[in-house]
Amino acid sequence: CAVISGAEGWEDIEDFGETHLDFLKQYGDFENGIPVHDTIARVVSCISPSKFHECFINWMRDCHTSDDKDVIAIDGKTLRHSYDKSRRKGAIHVISAFSTMHSLVIGQI
Repeated sequence: CAVISGAEGWEDIEDFGETHLDFLKQYGDFENGIPVHDTIARVVSCISPSKFHECFINWMRDCHTSDDKDVIAIDGKTLRHSYDKSRRKGAIHVISAFSTMHSLVIGQI
């Protein structure tokens, strides 16, 4: 929720949690409040990207079925300031597939 709402870092995610604590309590136990940004970063870094992708795709398949009426829009972006000229590293490019019927990104590389 925080990233979709514009959070750009761990501190922003922590701030979002503090602001929306009552809402988040519907989905988990926050007896000690929102974790600090360092804890959020450590927990997220433990998530396997491939396993997360697999779970997300399976969830999408369970929630939505695709038929011939769905239009999949493909969009590409280049992340600003993601290149490093001194280290000869190119910019980071992201390509997304978007289901117009469900208004959801169904894949991203």
